[in-house]
Amino acid sequence: MVQRFVSLVTVCGTSLRCAASVITLYGPSARYDETAPDWSTGRLWLLRIGLAALLRPKVVAEDWVWMIDHSIQIGQCKCLVILGIRLSELPVGQPLCHQDMELIALEPMTNATKETVDVCLEDAVSRTGVPRAIVDDHGADLHGGAKMFIDRHPETDEIYDIKHMAACLLKARLEKDERWKSFASQSGLAKSAIQQTELAFLVPPSQRSKARFMNLHELVKWGRETLALIDDPCRLEAAPFQVSMERVRAKLGWLVEFREALAEWSQWHEVIEAALNFVRCRCLYVGAGVDMAAALPAVSASTAIELREELIRFVTVESSKVRIGERLPGTTEVLESCFGKLKGLEDGQSKSGFTGLVLSLGAIVSKRTIETIGEALERCRVRDVWDWCREKLGVSVQSLRKQANSRLRRSKEVVRGGLGPACPAIRISDRAASRRHACSRCGSSSWGVIDQCCFSESAWCWRSCSWRVLQFTARQNSFRTTRMPN
Repeated sequence: MVQRFVSLVTVCGTSLRCAASVITLYGPSARYDETAPDWSTGRLWLLRIGLAALLRPKVVAEDWVWMIDHSIQIGQCKCLVILGIRLSELPVGQPLCHQDMELIALEPMTNATKETVDVCLEDAVSRTGVPRAIVDDHGADLHGGAKMFIDRHPETDEIYDIKHMAACLLKARLEKDERWKSFASQSGLAKSAIQQTELAFLVPPSQRSKARFMNLHELVKWGRETLALIDDPCRLEAAPFQVSMERVRAKLGWLVEFREALAEWSQWHEVIEAALNFVRCRCLYVGAGVDMAAALPAVSASTAIELREELIRFVTVESSKVRIGERLPGTTEVLESCFGKLKGLEDGQSKSGFTGLVLSLGAIVSKRTIETIGEALERCRVRDVWDWCREKLGVSVQSLRKQANSRLRRSKEVVRGGLGPACPAIRISDRAASRRHACSRCGSSSWGVIDQCCFSESAWCWRSCSWRVLQFTARQNSFRTTRMPN
């Protein structure tokens, strides 16, 4: 049952509640004496398996390759993740998948600098030994920490992720291209103009705020396909579309101005995608630059030819770090994919800071069998998960928000007046003990029955006086009266 629940979450991408509902709907197992788990129970299974994968002893060898990156959410905390794979287990002719990787380190930190990254890398050496290579995106903290680590361990090489390199090449070109700025701007305006009309099937794709330069493929593809429809009016005027070409040209006729630019940008994408596929499947090896030059498509635009040559030079430089007969991964896409699956699992919680669900990264990667899951649950208890969360994560953003809101709700309790149970913290005439005080205004001592509440001597009674607000402090378990005007 545990394996089925974890597989539904990590392989099928269902939410925790959905996985529990699926098992409830289709039966927990062939055994009739078992009941379907609650989603919170499945969450604890996931965290225990993830923690066991993190703490599981690794084989100390010289052929480990680490992939490092930070996962960032709201708040000051960043989470440094190190995934590893041995070169002897590197798949041939296919991209890396989650089950190929091992979780080496998972370190939340509030001060992510090259020094802290270097400390984490050095600490990971005790688990796997000194790695053969470290693959990263050349972020300032990651690159600086890897460089400090390599200074002490010269047998390790740093590999620059080709996907981030391609994104930087695109950024350098698109930021200077006024055509792209105009095209992206008019695409956004067109989306707002036609998404609630009969032309909604021609709405351009949404543009991401992060890694926006990787939007190139989606926008260019939409532009070329829409431009082809504009050039062939018979298709849009016929069934099932039956839209007026005058209206199409009024809303999307501006695409004609970008015909040449779209063709040029399309060639950029073809070159980049071919380079990524080459490194993704064949990795880096001696002579990879020459083979990639033969594998990349021929292009006609001068800017695309220049981009093609830059990518070939990049792969040639990176493959020069590889030894004869050796292959090294050249991209961290599998790590980015794990981050995406984690955020999908967290759903809306990914906007509320890190929680214990970050441990599910350990359950996402590596191979899961009935035996390994059983060993993981035996090795890690629920208490171990909570201890790790308290030590590494501390007080989460969600917890702080919850405490602040709960204190705010308890800070003022409004009393409607009279002898009825207006304040939910007080139940009049239903408690055994009472404290009676004389009202400092009218002298009345008829307070009703109030248990475990301490009123000051200057309090006014409820019958004849005009106070309306009680301020309640939960920790002191006391009340303080405040006079309000009639």
